[in-house]
Amino acid sequence: MSEKYAVIGHPIGHTMSPFIHDRLFKLSGIDAEYSIIDIPNKKLKTEYYSTLKQLDGYNITIPHKSAVIPFLDEIDEKARLYGSVNTVANKNGKAKGYTTDPDGFLKALSYARIPLENRVVILGCGGVARTMAFEALLNGASVEFAVRQKSMQKAENLINEIKTKLKTPDVDFCTINELSGDIDTLINATPVGMSPDIDNMPISEKQLGYCANVFDAIYNPLYTKLIRLAKSNGSNAEGGMSMLVWQAVVAHYHWNKSEYDVKDIEKLCKEAAEELMRR
Repeated sequence: MSEKYAVIGHPIGHTMSPFIHDRLFKLSGIDAEYSIIDIPNKKLKTEYYSTLKQLDGYNITIPHKSAVIPFLDEIDEKARLYGSVNTVANKNGKAKGYTTDPDGFLKALSYARIPLENRVVILGCGGVARTMAFEALLNGASVEFAVRQKSMQKAENLINEIKTKLKTPDVDFCTINELSGDIDTLINATPVGMSPDIDNMPISEKQLGYCANVFDAIYNPLYTKLIRLAKSNGSNAEGGMSMLVWQAVVAHYHWNKSEYDVKDIEKLCKEAAEELMRR
């Protein structure tokens, strides 16, 4: 009998999740079906008890990552730290929530040989930037948020939250225009450069020239202008497709303790990229 999994969100028309998870199930030899379920905010509670509890597991995207938590029986330590769940495993009548984004991020950087040490600059201060900042700080790096002028208050609020949750974090912020000096690792956590806005970058070419390593969370297009110019500068650079695939890999570990060969995941990253281009 096939196991049943899904991704939930609203709206959720275009997602790479079925493509990636179907291939991961095939690699692990598990007979499973993976579907897409669009759940409006007002129907989350009803759908949770009528549909989601019947699944073996599911992924969660916007806007339910925090809203689903009160319904779960348990959440792991990382999910509690972030107040966010993107993966749920239903086992023995209990639902446990996880966030796989942090580990997916770390695995993607490790795969690309991008270090999280010394001076790490994160462009943006939204949810993705928050996750990346915590992981960089927990790894011992110093973190500087570079944001637009109108986001300064939001950045200050995020820094205050980080200082409350972590002991003596080395964290600061500035406007993107003020950003200067050598940067060990630059991380783009903004949507600037995402399709169809493919001709723009979140920082100037001059600023990019001071970056030894660059990671862009955007995976559509596969190679943003930021990544292409960073590579042409000789920087070590990686796009967001690997993070998307690796966070899915971590979800399968929580569901079935599945583990994969790195070469198989490298191949899947390429296949997912080709599928994205085809679409």
